Amino acid sequence: MAGKTLAAWAATGEKPEILYWVGCAASFDDRAQKVARAFVKLLDAAGVKWGILGTEETCTGDPAKRAGNDFLFQMLALQNIQTLQTYEVETIVATCPHCFNTLKNEYPQLGGNFKVWHHSQYLLHLIEIGRLKLPENGVAETITVFHDPCYLGRGNGEYEAPRTLLRKAGARLREPERHRDFALCCGAGGAQMFKEPEPGKKDINIERTEELLALNPAQIAVGCPFCMTMISDGVKHAGRQGEVRVQDIAEILAERLGLI
Repeated sequence: MAGKTLAAWAATGEKPEILYWVGCAASFDDRAQKVARAFVKLLDAAGVKWGILGTEETCTGDPAKRAGNDFLFQMLALQNIQTLQTYEVETIVATCPHCFNTLKNEYPQLGGNFKVWHHSQYLLHLIEIGRLKLPENGVAETITVFHDPCYLGRGNGEYEAPRTLLRKAGARLREPERHRDFALCCGAGGAQMFKEPEPGKKDINIERTEELLALNPAQIAVGCPFCMTMISDGVKHAGRQGEVRVQDIAEILAERLGLI
């Protein structure tokens, strides 16, 4: 494995190519941890030298900012920026679009200027420059629906990277009626993940999952740990967890390469 903490890299006098921003979800949620493991296996397969902050990483402050506590957001952001600058971090890759968006678009306002990638963008980059090689043998196409994460799609205009990766991994994509810049949120954005549902109203994640399941996919692809939770719950609500898999793009690609 070519990954270790930035402190461990610094102790050897070396610097990694990228910092993998793990995020709160992959730090504490079992399902998101599987995505993180798939992603770092892809990094290792490509020979990327990567680092993490480990216990020095704190929340980006995104949930606090969306909930209206800008003071707490700035406290967390400034602490992270100081840590990142101490290690002279230049490039960050995040598997969470919320972290990606905050690091890319909001940290510069506080003096934190870094090159930030969503993992779908970075994995496609590794394929395009020849560091991550897909098997040449054919693979049976899997009917797949991709759910656009709000902070990757509408928030940052990235629609092609995840779709291109999925096609390269053997996905036959079907698009729901609401997709790309008209995609419906999974229901977790804006700190809604941590709120109780309103009585008498259909939950947004149920409505969104119904749209995706209407296309009869074998798998639903996501690119966000919050979307993973909300869509997975929607599939369970529909009683179709035994026939439709919900997977992150990294997991689908790692399976294609036989890494998991």
